[in-house]
Amino acid sequence: MATMETHVPAEPSAHVDTFARDHLPPRHLWPEMDYSALPELAYPPRLNCAVELLDRMVESGHADRTAILWDGGRWSYRELVEKANRIAAALHDLGLVPGNRVLLRGPNTPMMAACWFGVLKAGGVVVATMPLLRPRELAHIAQKAMVRFALCDHRLLGDLVAARGQAPVLERVLAWGGEGDDSLDALMERHTGEFGAVDTAADDVALIAFTSGTTGQPKGAMHFHRDVLAACDCFPKYVLKPTPDDVFCGSPPLAFTFGLGGILIFPLRVGATALLIEQPTPPNLLKAIQDHGATIVSTAPTAYRAMLELLPQHDIRSLTRCVSAGETLPLPTFEAWEAATGIRIIDGIGSTEMLHIFISASGDDIRPGSTGKAVPGYRARIIDQEGNPLPPGSIGRLAVQGPTGCRYLDDEERQRGYVWDGWNVTGDAYRMDEDGYFWYQARTDDMIVSAGYNIAGPEVEAVMLEHPAVMECGVVGLPDAERGQVVSAFIVLREGNDGGDEMVKELQQWVKDHIAPYKYPRRVTFLDQLPRTQTGKLQRFRLREGA
Repeated sequence: MATMETHVPAEPSAHVDTFARDHLPPRHLWPEMDYSALPELAYPPRLNCAVELLDRMVESGHADRTAILWDGGRWSYRELVEKANRIAAALHDLGLVPGNRVLLRGPNTPMMAACWFGVLKAGGVVVATMPLLRPRELAHIAQKAMVRFALCDHRLLGDLVAARGQAPVLERVLAWGGEGDDSLDALMERHTGEFGAVDTAADDVALIAFTSGTTGQPKGAMHFHRDVLAACDCFPKYVLKPTPDDVFCGSPPLAFTFGLGGILIFPLRVGATALLIEQPTPPNLLKAIQDHGATIVSTAPTAYRAMLELLPQHDIRSLTRCVSAGETLPLPTFEAWEAATGIRIIDGIGSTEMLHIFISASGDDIRPGSTGKAVPGYRARIIDQEGNPLPPGSIGRLAVQGPTGCRYLDDEERQRGYVWDGWNVTGDAYRMDEDGYFWYQARTDDMIVSAGYNIAGPEVEAVMLEHPAVMECGVVGLPDAERGQVVSAFIVLREGNDGGDEMVKELQQWVKDHIAPYKYPRRVTFLDQLPRTQTGKLQRFRLREGA
């Protein structure tokens, strides 16, 4: 198509530090990016997405409306703009230049959101991380993205300080919420709420979202300023259909692109309210919906199943729309939720590489058990192992194109694996029916999807092999009614070690202490030997079959 982007844009970058643009994949390995499908995708060549999401809302009459809501209070759109401006000015005080990456570490709080926008206004590149990550994981991300600056909730500072010992590139870590003249809060107080946002190009990198791959090393997916707006102008506008009176909430961390969209940038794009819940467990999520009159919730199927039992104790009549993503939505969960609430869950599939949901359906368009149809602005098809399109009814690989797409940070091998002939190939097996609805079948790789989290088996294996009692280890995902899959470890112990309950607990705690706790193996099986090929490769499929 002539309207697709087929060349490197000539628009000058605002980035003085050109690391991000320099480490994009070779242009011929990019997916085709189509901005012609919807009129709102025709973005100008220069834009800063933080300005579009915040300042434009203030200018259009939303200044005094509630932008951020939490148990402790509220910020209006004007107040959020002022906070973001003060953070941007503080970053400039520290020596940040446009294009520098800034790591963010914190739970879903107002300051985490304000920092996200402040970094973008300063011309930086956001590298948001989950609160559960441990020093070794934070250090790897910092080194991979060459992060010099980090902003952190003071309660989570310990692991980030520890990460600096493993990531010498990380020069300055600044905390918010604490005390001291060198805190982020103190630097913000030196400035007014005025700041001239950096005039970034639409195709300047705005964020690097990290997701674990099957090798266990995190992949950095790079997204431009216009990508952020495209995510807001497709799924939410045409499927979710929010209004300025909506109150959005959910459970995914803002470091997950599912959470970034569904909890923060989608509501702000339409002048609505983002309700942030610091500890969004199912009980807390229901209580927040009840207490604040939330109308839209985004969470994983696991949470919907957990909330079903708690519904009688809560009044959630304000709720009008429920979004599910992160893992496939089981039909029994969909049916039970509809029976209990009268609301049909909006299922969807997205990916960190695509930024957000690209297949979904809502209302009367929902076909229970199906993920839905390609979201306006996107197109999808099923392909075979060679990349050829398959007819309806065939099971094959899901491939998608649209205004967002995969561009890995400095990882040409993985880029070639994700992008085939201009199409993003997600690693999911689907079939498409005659009406264009897509029906999930399975993952096509060894990624474990447990309770909405993507967990790489090899990463867990590597940590367990560091334990002195472990000689060999294989980690796979096994089916589980509550979590979809559970991390399951098969272990060969060194001679002299007993494979009893105490060893199981010790190994589980070992993993929790070294990487994010949600990655720990909930099932541990001790074997005399692991199944391997003649060349010594672990046969994970045999572990699954044996279980």
